[in-house]
Amino acid sequence: MPIPFNKPYKAGNELDYLKQVLDSDHMSGNYGFTKKCHEFLKKQSSAEEVFLTQSATAGLEMALMLADIGPGDEVILPSFTFSSCATAIVRQGGVPVFVDVDFDSRNVTASYLEKGITDKTKLLLPVHYAGNPCEMDDILALAKQHNLIVLEDAAQGLGSAYKGKALGSLGHLGVYSFHETKNITCGEGGALLVNASEFKDRAEILWEKGTNRRQFFRGEVDKYSWVDQGSSFLPSELTAAVLWAQLQKLEEVTLHRRKIWEHYYQRFEALEERGVLTRPKINEQGNHNGHIFSVTFNEGKVRDRVLDDFRSKEMGATFHYIPLHSSPAGKKYGRVAGDLTNVNQVSERLIRLPIWYGFEAVDQVVGTVEESI
Repeated sequence: MPIPFNKPYKAGNELDYLKQVLDSDHMSGNYGFTKKCHEFLKKQSSAEEVFLTQSATAGLEMALMLADIGPGDEVILPSFTFSSCATAIVRQGGVPVFVDVDFDSRNVTASYLEKGITDKTKLLLPVHYAGNPCEMDDILALAKQHNLIVLEDAAQGLGSAYKGKALGSLGHLGVYSFHETKNITCGEGGALLVNASEFKDRAEILWEKGTNRRQFFRGEVDKYSWVDQGSSFLPSELTAAVLWAQLQKLEEVTLHRRKIWEHYYQRFEALEERGVLTRPKINEQGNHNGHIFSVTFNEGKVRDRVLDDFRSKEMGATFHYIPLHSSPAGKKYGRVAGDLTNVNQVSERLIRLPIWYGFEAVDQVVGTVEESI
């Protein structure tokens, strides 16, 4: 029987909530279900303010607008991440500066970010790969030293924490993703977390298409008008209704996925001891949400052989990012700072294995790896 790489989670109440929206007079955004999601995420993260967005990509774009990234401004980010991080920078006229990551955690560190800093640097964009926390104390200290903004890409990090604080809540700004591949999903969706009060007022204007509409609804102005940049970032109530059904199960989903993750981790111990592969290194100062389980093989050709065997057996497994610095657009719009050996090796040798709510075939997946190497 085929084993899919991912199955989107379904909480069970989605249809009921969608019916409530369809039976109401409000299907556009920022009504009852949007407010429920905002309240939940604010409490879960302790953010100053939360704004649902059409996607994490939209959240990144909104965040970079808030940070006033403009032509020539440089933003430092890991090369081992999704293209949305870079495209959001380029859309503002900024320059993405690609740096290396730690091989074992796949996360960027302060020491790598520091290699990219110049007098044009304005923002640091750490990515919490697989929901595994970056060493944020070091990154925040570096940002403070150079007076830089920190935007956390916690797209994969809902339900994860660093020293007891939710990922996405430690920097000035943060983003979550609710894409169908994520632990909690509404098909396509995201959220921007505003953690620094100086961004809060402008954020609601950008979110409302550049108008002061929310101030009007609060009775603070007698009419609303166009006052700033902005876009149609907010999703509909239909999207928020599906998201609300799932957010209520966040703790259950996180615990379940972590159990699957731990099962994988234990089963791969023997192969790591043989020197065949390396298991992911988890930050001991935080906890993760079991979003991705991956291993890196000692050689790229071994990884490719394992992937071929999985495909022949209709078992879901896949590589991950092609480094941004080596992509056509990365070469056109960005620059590299320092040596990117780890990024290149991780990209060539990493494999992601199936993990989703209800998944029960860990032993079969590990057995396939054992037979393939």
